[in-house]
Amino acid sequence: MTRILVTGGSGFIGKYLVSALVARDRQVRVLDLHLPPRALPQVQYVGGSVLDRELVHSAMDGIDEVYHLAGLPGMWLPRKDDFHTVNCGGTEIVIETARKRGVKRFLHCSTESILFRASPLSASLADDAFLPDDMPGPYTRSKMLAERFVMQVAASGYPVVIGCPTMPIGLHDHNVTPPMAMLRHFLGRRLQLYLDFVVNLVDVRDVAEGLMLAMESGQVGHRYILGGETIRLKRVLELMAAISGRRAGRLKVSGRLAEMVAAMLEFIADNVTGRPPSGTAEGVRIALRAEALSIGKARRELGYAPRPVEPVLRETIAHLLGAGQNQPERGSSASPSTQPLHTTRRFGI
Repeated sequence: MTRILVTGGSGFIGKYLVSALVARDRQVRVLDLHLPPRALPQVQYVGGSVLDRELVHSAMDGIDEVYHLAGLPGMWLPRKDDFHTVNCGGTEIVIETARKRGVKRFLHCSTESILFRASPLSASLADDAFLPDDMPGPYTRSKMLAERFVMQVAASGYPVVIGCPTMPIGLHDHNVTPPMAMLRHFLGRRLQLYLDFVVNLVDVRDVAEGLMLAMESGQVGHRYILGGETIRLKRVLELMAAISGRRAGRLKVSGRLAEMVAAMLEFIADNVTGRPPSGTAEGVRIALRAEALSIGKARRELGYAPRPVEPVLRETIAHLLGAGQNQPERGSSASPSTQPLHTTRRFGI
């Protein structure tokens, strides 16, 4: 039986991945700061941080494969250096330990946010020719540097593959990821001020399936984008209104205004309230850069076949309108940070 470690396995994507692995009769161990609300009896849970080298070392006892999902997913923290410490430093600890322990295969979970170019000119560069200064903020910079390190390890001969989800949505117990926070934010507004841009929504169950396919069949050192359907935010808001039956006024705002307002909100959060703002400048910059990303490579090489997104959008909205709408917002339990986590409404103002 294949023995698997999932870091961040109590998070939104992680819990679906763990369930799917168990369904395939894999022996699964989870390393996470938190236990999920409904722990699976077949799974061994190890509480702790990926920054704890000794704990990571012991968590890999007898492990054949590692799925590395742990990280800080939001775009605001009181200490911005935490993004680099956890997302980049934590990745280095986990993958270096996996090499030393003889783990046979390693999957790193990245993010679509680092793939958007600042300008058409930079799009002429090679796909992986990213520089730290190309990134729109500390979150994306930390994720880009983590992926760069993973690519370097793969180039040295270690069997590493990268899975890159777009914006996963679906039913959830306790985690409010940026895409889910975005939907909840707009559902609660009678006047929706929005920045219209391209989003790629994907069923979180398809992301879990895609990660497993990448682990099984992905080429070493290659990145696979695990997305669903590309759609403009305006259309998402129209679908949300039709599905929820809630009417709301909509006002499209310019990118410059959105970035100015977000920067002001972030300044107040950083210097006055110490609470997460309803938008960040980095989130707006990502939105302004967003473009359609192809999942063709994942389809061809992995057999990845995501389902239509409207059914899961309906399920998600129904869930948010029910008990989920009344739950307090909190961050992903997948994060190994020792600080409280806060998600940010990346695309709403």
